Amino acid sequence: MNETLNEEFIINLSKSKKEPKWMLDFRLKSYEAFKKLDNPSFGPKIEIDFDSINYYRKRGEMTSNWDKVNCKIRDRFKDLGVIDAEEKYLGGVSNQYESEVIYHNSLTDIKDQGVIFLSTDDALKKYPELFKKYFNNLVKYNENKYTALNGALWSGGSFIYIPPKVKLDRPLQSYFRIDTKALGQFERTIIIVDDEASLSYIEGCTALSYSVNSLHAGVVEIYVGKNAHMQYSTIQNWSKDVYNLVTKRCIVEEGGYMSWVDGNVGSGVTMKYPSCILKGDNSSGSSISIAYAKEGQNLDAGAKMIHLGKNTKSNIISKSIASDGGIANYRGEVKITKDAINSKAFVKCDTILLDEISKSDTYPKNIINNNSSTIEHEASVSKLSEDKILYLESKGISENAAKELLISGFIDDFKKELPMEYAVELNRLLKEI
Repeated sequence: MNETLNEEFIINLSKSKKEPKWMLDFRLKSYEAFKKLDNPSFGPKIEIDFDSINYYRKRGEMTSNWDKVNCKIRDRFKDLGVIDAEEKYLGGVSNQYESEVIYHNSLTDIKDQGVIFLSTDDALKKYPELFKKYFNNLVKYNENKYTALNGALWSGGSFIYIPPKVKLDRPLQSYFRIDTKALGQFERTIIIVDDEASLSYIEGCTALSYSVNSLHAGVVEIYVGKNAHMQYSTIQNWSKDVYNLVTKRCIVEEGGYMSWVDGNVGSGVTMKYPSCILKGDNSSGSSISIAYAKEGQNLDAGAKMIHLGKNTKSNIISKSIASDGGIANYRGEVKITKDAINSKAFVKCDTILLDEISKSDTYPKNIINNNSSTIEHEASVSKLSEDKILYLESKGISENAAKELLISGFIDDFKKELPMEYAVELNRLLKEI
């Protein structure tokens, strides 16, 4: 396939996937928007050579049998703990390698409950009407340059539908891996949790390190029904040459609850602001996140909560750590509209700087358009307490171990929300501080 990004490339991509004409038309429309849109006017500086990006790479056909996956690829996922996690904790797994899902499997009892868990490409083929109803509904293709690029090139991702009153007792998981130099990964994830249903979904992301930039520009659209519950947990540990430019959004109906648990401990540049639209009365949303930036990293992350329904509640907790000249910023928005009476929002942003050259700033935008609602906002920037480190050292604990303990306590709220296998992964990553 021609590697140059142009109409011919997009036509050939859609043809190779055997897509309907409406999807090809959508891709071409998105590509035209991409060419016209500029990079965001806020946040970290984005310097991507679009001519150097590999926009699509396929590595084998999808299978539900690990033994049929290429040995080298299977070993990479084994080293990441993905295979063990599937066997011990999970109800279903989807693993994307480069541009396509290469392994997908789910337990029989989950299928028997009417749960749909497919790659997004398969969902387009097998459930075309359901797919079309929710695709490009919450996140429009022309919102920004990278939603447009995703619209033109999307490939892979997960499509999940949880029927009414089905409450899964085991999480579903997707894992995304980049090994190709200067690759662009553009997965599209759509999740529908119907009325009174519940789902826990976990996502992991890693990449090999190269000297040239790769691009991850995913789009996630989530629909939470009446009195339904949804938790979306992410730990992304991309290499420092990855631009992580992701758009994630959820809409919550009456009495529903959405929780974003978002860990950012990798990438050179991250711009990610998971959003909740609290449409229904008495709906609620939560975002708890951690960003750990080291040398050469600029992590611009946060959350958005839009209150539309009455008696809605939102909670944003952002924990940032910066060391060795890293930059970890919070950027978020809370908007309580005129009709969202008796609504409450709470925002807390805490940062620890581990040296004199690291940076952190907070960019909040809080709007209330009625007199019966409240927004509370707290923010703090501090350093690791030398007194506490000395105290722990006096008890026989090394300086590095003391720092690890203090940082672990600092992000305790975040760790409590993580599924067990991801909490273990986070602890391992923090030991590298």
